[in-house]
Amino acid sequence: MNLRDLINVPTDLAGEPPVFAEPWQAEAFAIVVALHAQGLFTWEEWARALSSQLKQPEAMEDASDYYRCWLAALESLITEKNITPKADIDLLAEAWQRAALATPHGQPIRLENDPHRV
Repeated sequence: MNLRDLINVPTDLAGEPPVFAEPWQAEAFAIVVALHAQGLFTWEEWARALSSQLKQPEAMEDASDYYRCWLAALESLITEKNITPKADIDLLAEAWQRAALATPHGQPIRLENDPHRV
């Protein structure tokens, strides 16, 4: 299953700006939709978690960090529901960061590029 199977993102919006500014935003959106579809949380729980992140003092007033808040809400929900420990999320985020730094410019970032990967 790919992103287009999870969400219906139009490919041509007749000159309109893209629905998501970056591909990772669409992926984060799709993950939340997929986890909800699997029954891991209700939309009410999701709205509460996202709202909490958007109200944090460090959240941008212009909502330019909306999808950063989206990810933080997702992390808080999956740790709150004991789906994955925060430490595991942090380790994976660090691995992706190392992979990004080790990836040549213009190449796709893959977790396999993490030099510390076992």
